[in-house]
Amino acid sequence: MKVKVLSRNPDDYVRETKLDIQRVPRNYDPTLHPFEVPREYTRALNATKLERVFAKPFLASLDGHRDGVNCLAKHTKSLSTLLSGSCDGEVKVWNLSKRECVRTLQAHEGFVRGMVVRFCGTSFFTVGDDKTIKQWKMETPGYGEEEEPLNTILGKTVFTGLDHHQKEGVFATCGQQVDIWDEQRSSPIRSFTWGVDSFSAVRFNPVETELLGSCASDRSIVLYDMRESAPLKKVIMTMRSNTLCWNPMEAYYFTCANEDYNLYTYDMRHLEKPLMVHMDHVSAVLDVDYSPTGQEFVSASFDKTVRIFPRDAGHSREVYHTKRMQHVICIKWSSDSKYILSGSDEMNIRLWKANAAEKLGVLAPREKEAANYSQKLKEKFQNHPQIRRIARHRHLPKSIYHQTKELRVMKDARRRKEMNVRKHSKPGAVPVVSEKEKHVVTVVK
Repeated sequence: MKVKVLSRNPDDYVRETKLDIQRVPRNYDPTLHPFEVPREYTRALNATKLERVFAKPFLASLDGHRDGVNCLAKHTKSLSTLLSGSCDGEVKVWNLSKRECVRTLQAHEGFVRGMVVRFCGTSFFTVGDDKTIKQWKMETPGYGEEEEPLNTILGKTVFTGLDHHQKEGVFATCGQQVDIWDEQRSSPIRSFTWGVDSFSAVRFNPVETELLGSCASDRSIVLYDMRESAPLKKVIMTMRSNTLCWNPMEAYYFTCANEDYNLYTYDMRHLEKPLMVHMDHVSAVLDVDYSPTGQEFVSASFDKTVRIFPRDAGHSREVYHTKRMQHVICIKWSSDSKYILSGSDEMNIRLWKANAAEKLGVLAPREKEAANYSQKLKEKFQNHPQIRRIARHRHLPKSIYHQTKELRVMKDARRRKEMNVRKHSKPGAVPVVSEKEKHVVTVVK
């Protein structure tokens, strides 16, 4: 019988003395270069450094408002059209490719509280402090025509938010209650209340178009189904949520912007704890908007910064700030996923790149290839300490930097205290509560 065995001759790989050079098995295939990894690492390092050198996210500032910008609305059919409403009741329509205001109208007395473009793009709705809902034509009125709304509805109380259905002529407003309106009627077809005195935001789900979410003043987020007569359920948190945004690609997921400096992504089927807590802001988060891809979202905060978060990461990948920008009140991610628009307290709308180092304009095929290659290299070596340090590094304003440090110290102190209490208590008396569960008080169905 013949037995096959693997035989290795120690002379091929064992050194004769300690001073000999180690024998390295070498593959002579020309495509497998012995220094391939060190070369690629160097290229990845250079690509990461160049990315930070070319990171110039700020594109333009649209000025013309005479008071703080309170709300923004994207056109549903045109990429280059943006609508903005300010605190003095003025609405402006902007052409983003020319970066100029094409139309101004005095829509309300007092603040413009909410604004939304109809799904067909032919008209838009505004709500204001004067208790009215107004529908306006999208086209600029012709020569000699008056700037008149197509339709005006006078409500009983002040409306604080507004959103339109994705497919039908139905819209929702919130104020002291959440109302569902038909465009043809002057009174709401359905009203939802759940023992709350006021709501700050209402949003239709872009996928499951009959679902809505709203943020209430009693620190709760309430979910509704338009086909039902009562709200579905609500989750009460430790602090108030300012607004929420549904993920356009995942029907059940939404992210809410909270007063406790964090954002929370929930699955509406399991509201007991959030899927992810997104931390980095050092002041209340005022607005949030998803990228059309559903992979990332952008948040605007009272701490004068704009941050971009991957939907499944706890910390932001990018932070934008300028010396002049004050509290950022509203934020939108453009429908082509390339730009971010922020409206802030000091009357300006700013246009940013979603990818800070991205080259704009038409790219030659070689440029595209080079960009894709360096992107893949950065992904391959992203966990190397040197590359990670360079890619993550951001310059922050001094105040935010110090506040972040202070918050970290406070958090560590709280954690230490909790551990000490647990150490000196009866086993099991002080249970370990995860960061996700800490912020949810209860779920009511």
